[in-house]
Amino acid sequence: MEASPRDTAHEDQGQLSPDGPETTGVVDDGPDDTDEAAAASANEVEVELRPQRRMRIWQTAPIVVLATVGSLMFAFPLAFEFGDGGAVVAMLGLLLSCCAAGWAMMAGRRVGLTWPGLPGRGSGRRPDWRVIAAYTLMVGAVAVLAVWRVARLR
Repeated sequence: MEASPRDTAHEDQGQLSPDGPETTGVVDDGPDDTDEAAAASANEVEVELRPQRRMRIWQTAPIVVLATVGSLMFAFPLAFEFGDGGAVVAMLGLLLSCCAAGWAMMAGRRVGLTWPGLPGRGSGRRPDWRVIAAYTLMVGAVAVLAVWRVARLR
């Protein structure tokens, strides 16, 4: 059995418009007394069903934990020179930190946050190429410095 809307149109009412029935008022299967409808509508309370678009603590806590673990894994082998395995641990820490950053960006995007200088999602505006070039240059510089530092451990 399929879940689909029922065909409740009667033959004497004709076709329904896309917005609903063309006639307004009480139909033969509606309430008989208009006082009952007025009393019921006076007692109704409107409630917003959609949640607010903001980050919650249960959304940010795993991201912060992953970023912290990744940054510690990256920092300690570099600071204390653990030997041959230090470079591998540092690269795994860098990978975890990058994963946490990507996860945070996706979580922020879901709640409607954007990077500074970039237009909001669904605004119809195009991002400025200079802002994108600046972000690309910053990420590239950080990646080159991190790989260079880990390569020096060898």
